[in-house]
Amino acid sequence: MADMMRATVASLLKGIDRYNPENLVTLERYVAIQCEENTYDLEANLAVLKLYQFNPSYYQTPVTMRILLKALTNLPHTDFILCKSLLDGARIDDESVQKVIHLANMLECCQFTAFWANLEEEADLVTDIAGFQDSIRKFVCHVVGISFQTIEKDCLSEQLGHISDADLKMWISKYGWEDKGDSVFITNQEELVKTKKITEKISFDSVAEIMAMNSS
Repeated sequence: MADMMRATVASLLKGIDRYNPENLVTLERYVAIQCEENTYDLEANLAVLKLYQFNPSYYQTPVTMRILLKALTNLPHTDFILCKSLLDGARIDDESVQKVIHLANMLECCQFTAFWANLEEEADLVTDIAGFQDSIRKFVCHVVGISFQTIEKDCLSEQLGHISDADLKMWISKYGWEDKGDSVFITNQEELVKTKKITEKISFDSVAEIMAMNSS
């Protein structure tokens, strides 16, 4: 269904027709399908928010929240910032939207333990978004991968949302990390640091000009 809708939506977004508010019914349905089938289309979602911006009477808070939450599933890319930038002050201050922004702020600050605790309290936010938790865990693993050489296994489990031993083993294997018993070896960060050779090129004319200035 998502693949079929993607082609339909792509044709709707061509040319001036992308600003036709009559397309919102189709685009909003496409957002719902993305949530149901764990797919993602940033361009289409931005088009929805742009149409809401031009046509305030059509604005739908639940759809906007789904778009923002889907944007979080694509971290560390800046999709969430792009989507939020299309909301005016009144929309951003909406209590429901603020809940999503609060989640985003915790992820941006890598406060993963607090994020999972908050998400547990606000579980209804993501009940209709397939794969949301695992998408966030991919982002957590990305951060861990560039931040740690070794991490305690209990700490890693906590950062991933207090997952089971079996699930933790799966994530360790997925990223090619090494289980060391009580800890997990991520990578030798020193090996990831690449030296850069800087070569400065100075033309003869530049040298001649400097020497002429010094001799005068």
